Amino acid sequence: MAKRKRKLVKFPKKMKKKLMVTFLILTVFLVTLIGRIMYIEVESGKKYEKIVLSQQKYDSTILPYQRGNIVDTKGNILATSVDVYNVILDCRVLNSKKKCIKPTVKALVSCFKDLKEEELEQLLKEKPKSQYNILLKKLPYEEVQGFLELQADTKNNPHISGVWMEKEYIRNYPYGSLAASTIGYTTSGNEGIGGLEDYYNDVLNGVNGREYGYLNADSNFQKSVREAINGKNVVSTLDIYIQSIVEKKMKEFIEAYRDNAEEGPGCKNMGVLIMNPNNGEILAMADYPDYDLNNPRDLSAYYTKEEIEQMSEEEQLDALNRIWQNFCISHTYEPGSTIKPMTVATGLETGTLNGNETYVCDGHEMIGGHDIHCVVRSGHGVLNVEQAIMESCNDALMQMSFVIQRENLLNYQQKVFGFGQKTNIDLPGEARTDSLMYTVETMDDSSLATNSFGQNFNVTMVQLASAFSSLINGGNYYQPHMVKKITDENGNLIEDIKGAVLKQTISQDTCDTLKEYLYKTVSEGSGKTAKVPGYSMGGKTGTAQKLPRSERKYLVSFIGYAPQENPQMLIYVVIDEPNVEDQAHSAFAQNVTREIMEEILPYMNIYQDEEYDPATVIDLDIMGNPT
Repeated sequence: MAKRKRKLVKFPKKMKKKLMVTFLILTVFLVTLIGRIMYIEVESGKKYEKIVLSQQKYDSTILPYQRGNIVDTKGNILATSVDVYNVILDCRVLNSKKKCIKPTVKALVSCFKDLKEEELEQLLKEKPKSQYNILLKKLPYEEVQGFLELQADTKNNPHISGVWMEKEYIRNYPYGSLAASTIGYTTSGNEGIGGLEDYYNDVLNGVNGREYGYLNADSNFQKSVREAINGKNVVSTLDIYIQSIVEKKMKEFIEAYRDNAEEGPGCKNMGVLIMNPNNGEILAMADYPDYDLNNPRDLSAYYTKEEIEQMSEEEQLDALNRIWQNFCISHTYEPGSTIKPMTVATGLETGTLNGNETYVCDGHEMIGGHDIHCVVRSGHGVLNVEQAIMESCNDALMQMSFVIQRENLLNYQQKVFGFGQKTNIDLPGEARTDSLMYTVETMDDSSLATNSFGQNFNVTMVQLASAFSSLINGGNYYQPHMVKKITDENGNLIEDIKGAVLKQTISQDTCDTLKEYLYKTVSEGSGKTAKVPGYSMGGKTGTAQKLPRSERKYLVSFIGYAPQENPQMLIYVVIDEPNVEDQAHSAFAQNVTREIMEEILPYMNIYQDEEYDPATVIDLDIMGNPT
């Protein structure tokens, strides 16, 4: 029989279109599904991996980063992070191995005296599936070492299980209160509070790592690790030796000027800045009151236990904020006569003074209905410009101010020397003083007169020190700064921070003239108490009467430098309300200045450059009394 031919069935065009559309839809769906799976793997793979692992016998351990160190200019550690360990019990793992419970509990109790056998057994019963139970916190390695050794000795101790050590870091300050407000401290979570810890918080902090793992059916530990990235190190401009000398002398002053009943400190506030005038580096920055960086909330140095207990939380916080504040950058005050060299510089630079003028000081000036006195009520007599600086004559400066004129004085005061503006030093909390400054419209004749000798406007210590540096270094205004380098954890340089010249304030000729005036002030004038025998020095005293004037409270100061020809260091000492009946004497600040400079000048390799007769030198103490 003949074979029948198979008839080919042809799909109609309509059917073909339906099949094609269906195929395309399936293809698009599959491509989309593949794309979605790839996206999930890339974006959320870790997330879902954790979910899968969490359904098994899973361990997830944070690997903490180590916050970077803060060191001084010579590498001495000012702030560091030391490793400590939390003892963690995984009840789920331990309960899954009944034969391990007793040996593990016994090992824990024998190694850690604060753990009790019955309490551990109770925890295992109450939280049988809990995987993270902190038994002990922040133990140094020496205290966990014994248990780790038992755990590692699997031959003799095969049944210790479910316990692991969680590593973390705590901040440590080897020098306690030294440079406290400049360094700052940290709170939990490595959050810097105040000082360099705060300003460079992002630089010092790193990124936590993580270890993911689980126990498979054979109890083999499988894991993946993302290593922590440690923070960078901050190399500060501070010199720990200079800082320690400064703080030692400050403490001597505080103790020396306590009142007879030994109640109250030697002053209300006190600050000392030591600076390199040739690049803006701060070598020492210290203030009073201070605090212990390792225990920043301790008020016991300033209040009795009873006083602290009677304080509300708000009152305690106010008290803490007072001791945490950095006087050198956060406190504003009327500078007094330390501003006079800037006034004279303004006159010389604008051509309104030539330095050859003379003035008659009769002890006061009647201006705008106000009788404004000189420091010497009976008057200095006839003085030239140099003598006006040497004797710190207010009367002569007032007369100069009217020749200089308010437009020139305000322009140099604010735009040139930077008063009223932040210096933008690399520390948090720098005070603004712009609202405390005059304008041409608001400055009357009496304000012009008093501004010329440093009253009726406010500055900060770092502002005045930066401006004064430009008077003695040839006119260069450097950005004041606390940090010179950023390095990685191995000491490799990441960033080199050099002193930046922001502007030119005065000419070299004006600088030379002012330095001569300032030299005479220390060698022959009102600043003689600050003189260190054998060293050429210049400087200026300051005595500012505080508001309200009727209370007769004073802030006294001295700013100086050495050596005369090529100044290598600048020192500025401010004492707010010395604890004496008659406060209006810059000698308090000069005595502290001399005591500090006597010790740090040799250390800084600044050599004696003047001849003197040692037999004529009288050794003085911090109070200016012969020793």
